[in-house]
Amino acid sequence: MTAPLQGALRYPAHRFVLGTFEVTTILDGTINMGVSPPFMLDESEDEIAVVAKEALIPSDQLENNFVPTLVNTGDALVLFDTGCGHYRRDKGAGFLRERLGDAGYAPEDVDVVAFTHVHPDHIGGVYEDGAFAFRNAELVIGRQEYTAWKSGERIPPQRAENREMFLEIIASQEDRLRFLDDGDDVVPGVTAEAAFGHSLGHMMYRIRSEDSEALIWGDVANHYVFSVGRPRSKVAFDDDKDMAIETRIRVLESAVAESTLIIGFHMPFPSIGYVEREGEGYRWLPATYQVRL
Repeated sequence: MTAPLQGALRYPAHRFVLGTFEVTTILDGTINMGVSPPFMLDESEDEIAVVAKEALIPSDQLENNFVPTLVNTGDALVLFDTGCGHYRRDKGAGFLRERLGDAGYAPEDVDVVAFTHVHPDHIGGVYEDGAFAFRNAELVIGRQEYTAWKSGERIPPQRAENREMFLEIIASQEDRLRFLDDGDDVVPGVTAEAAFGHSLGHMMYRIRSEDSEALIWGDVANHYVFSVGRPRSKVAFDDDKDMAIETRIRVLESAVAESTLIIGFHMPFPSIGYVEREGEGYRWLPATYQVRL
């Protein structure tokens, strides 16, 4: 008797050791976008098709995955971004809270929730069933990010609904927020760094333990081919597109020069890798066993 077909399978949690820290990436979910990729806005469809063909990916569809990160320092369990939550669960994402169990944690174990920025796929998981999803956690956020979204003055029109979401589930928690500036520590060994552009106050987080280092770059680059490979092209998701390009090139150049281990929210799961220079752009190089040696 032939065993029944089971369909595709992808384990949703991945852990590695960084110095004395443990780093876990969790797949909040994936959404298949049956549209032309919202990248390379200043390039023709033919050019996009060429880039896609070289990478062996389609030019008319896109799999967008969402990957929050947990860092356990031994003294604090820090969650970076909360995924989509119930807002996109019907579309295939928003499963972080239940998948914490696959990594051996419960929501109440989280000591700190640190946001890279407040786009919906990064803050949607803060609330579940009308209650705060991580009841024991402190919330930390970039000061410029919070100020920009609260004032609303420079928020692009297409983010109007996003701003209402921010006011409802983040600004309403102002009394429990801690604000970060460039260079501030989240906890010992975890430092916030300014990476503005994708959102007006977007932050990334550098993790250091013993002689090891990694960079959680959030959405500095949000596709491993179109965004990493063509960093000077405009991206629909970026709120300040020119600033995002400047930041992207700066971070990619630094990642190449320092051989930095990167954790990217939208990079292919488990979303850890390196960047190498390729022509006028860069190439995403997935990490393999070197993080285990």
